[in-house]
Amino acid sequence: MMHQEEHLKSSDFITDMVIGMSDGLTVPFALAAGLSGAVSSNNIILTAGIAEIVAGCIAMGLGGYLAGKTELEHYESELKREYAEVETVPDKEMEEVKEVFAEYGLSPEAQQLIATELSKDKTKWVNFMMKFELGLEAPNPNRARQSALTIGASYFVGGLLPLSAYLFTDTPQRGLIGSTILTIICLFVFGYFKSKVTGQPPVQGALKVTMIGVLAAAAAFAIARLVA
Repeated sequence: MMHQEEHLKSSDFITDMVIGMSDGLTVPFALAAGLSGAVSSNNIILTAGIAEIVAGCIAMGLGGYLAGKTELEHYESELKREYAEVETVPDKEMEEVKEVFAEYGLSPEAQQLIATELSKDKTKWVNFMMKFELGLEAPNPNRARQSALTIGASYFVGGLLPLSAYLFTDTPQRGLIGSTILTIICLFVFGYFKSKVTGQPPVQGALKVTMIGVLAAAAAFAIARLVA
C-alpha cells in the first residue's frame, strides 16, 4: 500500500483568513467599546461600526491585492533575469547548479552529470534555479484577487460578530458587555479551528489567538477611549 502524506495545501488562504478575521474581530470591537463610554445610543455605535467595517474591508482587501501583485511581479522579474542568464552565461549557471548539489554531498562527477542533463531543457533549468538558488515558487496568477477577496470578506465577517451585540441590547453599556463576551468566544473558536487546520495543538493555539486578540483589542480600546 502506497504511503500518503497529508500536507496543508492552502496556506495562503489560511494566512489571508487569519489576517482578515483577527483584525475584523478586534478593531471594530475596540471602536465600539470606546464609543460605548461616550455616547448614549446604540444606533450611533452601529453606524460608526458599520462604516469602519466597510472602510477596513476595502483597505485590508486592497492591501492584500497589492501584496499579491508585488509577489507576482517580483517572481516574473526574477524569472526573466534567469532566462537571460542561461542564455548569456550558461557556464556560470551550470556551476551554480553544481554548487546546489555539492551542498547535498554529491560527488563532482554526479554534479556534472546532473548539471549537463538539466541544461538540455531551459525551462526546467530555469525553474530549478528559481526554486533552489533563489528560493522562489511560482505564485498563483490569481493570488492577488483571491487574497483581496479572502482578507476583505474575513474582515467583514469578523467585524460584524462583535458589533451584532449592539443590535440586541438597549444601552451601549449592555452592548459592550455582550460584545466583549462574544468577541472572546469568537477569538477562541477561531483560534481553535485555525490551529487544528494548521496542525498545531488546538487548545494551546486557541488560547494564544485569544490572548493576542484581547491584548490588541485592549490597546485599541484604550486609545479609542482617550480620543472619544
